[in-house]
This record gives sequence, C-alpha cells and structure tokens, in this order.
Amino acid sequence: MRRRRPGQFDSPDCTAHARSCPGRTGGWTFTRPKGKRKREVPIPPQLVPLLKAHRATQDAERRAAGDAWQEWGLVWCGPDGAPIRARDDWGAWKALLRAGGIEADAYRLHDARHTAGTLLGEQGVSIHVIQRILGHAQLSTTRRYVQPTDPLTTDAVSRIGGALWGPPEG
Repeated sequence: MRRRRPGQFDSPDCTAHARSCPGRTGGWTFTRPKGKRKREVPIPPQLVPLLKAHRATQDAERRAAGDAWQEWGLVWCGPDGAPIRARDDWGAWKALLRAGGIEADAYRLHDARHTAGTLLGEQGVSIHVIQRILGHAQLSTTRRYVQPTDPLTTDAVSRIGGALWGPPEG
C-alpha cells in the first residue's frame, strides 16, 4: 500500500492510476508486495483467537455502519471500513512504546520487524525460515534484520569450544 495525500482515497474499484484516471485523487493505492510472487504470512497459533475476536468486532462495526461502510477488504480499518490514516497508526505505536516505558521517539514502527528477526534468531530459528516469515526475496536482506545478541554470541563460542576441546573444566 502506498500513501498519496492525507484525507483522500482512490475508489476501491479504480484499477488505472494514470494522470488521466478520474479516480486519482490522492489517498491510498493498493499495490502488489515487493517481488512478483504471492505471499503467505504465517501467524502464531496464539494470535488466531485474537484475530477471530477482532473479526467479530469488525463485523459489528460493518453492521452498525450500514450503507456508510466502505468495503476495502482490510483486516485493520477505520469504523467505516476505510483505511486507517498513517498518523493514527503512528500514534498508536508511540502510545504502545510509552505504555511499555520506552522512549517513544527512540524507535520507528519498522524497528519492530528487526526485533522480530532478532527474536526469531535467538530462538534458534533458521535464517531461511526467518527470511520466509519476513517475506524477503534475498537472504542478504534478512541478515540485515537479524542482529546477533551477546547471549547468542556467548552460546556460539561455547559450542565451538566444546566441539574443539570438549566441555569446559570446572
């Protein structure tokens, strides 16, 4: 999805966005993800009940909005079905950081992807699996997202020492 101008949206059924397209008024334009292939996004099983509850809430909003509902097929949207404004999403992210006792201006929303990659690496997940989860076409991109932490480095050094010289004494 790409941002055009705040407060205005293209018609969901507008398919051509050339300069002459009457639907080109700014707002959001839905585009294919980077790369040419279709992407599946795996989710932890613990999220399934939360997503089902969210869907039920969204269905109630759809019924309450009636004819005012704009069907965009979004998982997260405004109470009328329209895309969430980027500023609202940013504000929610900053509020979450503050609630967690983290300096709100210290981290971007995109930094959460780096954290996810690093946490997966700390769990011993293969770099190739992390690549698939993050949706990267190139392994070199995934490597930029996965930062080894001190405990991982210490564990790796202990393992190589064990392989070469046996378990540590003492």
